[in-house]
Amino acid sequence: MLNHELRLDEGILVLRPDGPLEGSDFAIVQNLVDAYLAKDGMLHGVLIHANRGFPGWKDFAALVAHLKFVKDHHRQIEKVAVVVDGGITAMMPSIANHFVHAEVKHFELGHEDAAWAWLAENSDA
Repeated sequence: MLNHELRLDEGILVLRPDGPLEGSDFAIVQNLVDAYLAKDGMLHGVLIHANRGFPGWKDFAALVAHLKFVKDHHRQIEKVAVVVDGGITAMMPSIANHFVHAEVKHFELGHEDAAWAWLAENSDA
C-alpha cells in the first residue's frame, strides 16, 4: 500500500509506503499527478518517507506499474527526497540519479525536516 498526499500549494507529492506496493497504488497516484501536471506543468518535488525501509512490490505487475510511472513522469519532477534509514535502500538515490531527470537525495529517518528544506530550495512554491 502506498499512502499519498499531493500538497498543491507547494507542488510536492508525499509518498509513504506501508506494505508491499500494488499496481493500483500507481494508477491512483498517476491520476492525481497527471491532473496536477496538466495545470501546473512541473512537480517541485516528491518526498518518499519509508519508516520500515522499502517494502517491495506485491507482484510483478506492481513492479511494472512502478517503472512505468517513473518513466512517464521523471522529467516533470525537479527533486526527490528519500527519507529512510541506511541499508541498501539508502543507496538507491545514488543509483537513481543516473537514470532519472529529477535530482534524488537520501535523508536518514529523523531528518525529514532537512528533506523538506532541501525540496523547498530554489522552488517557486
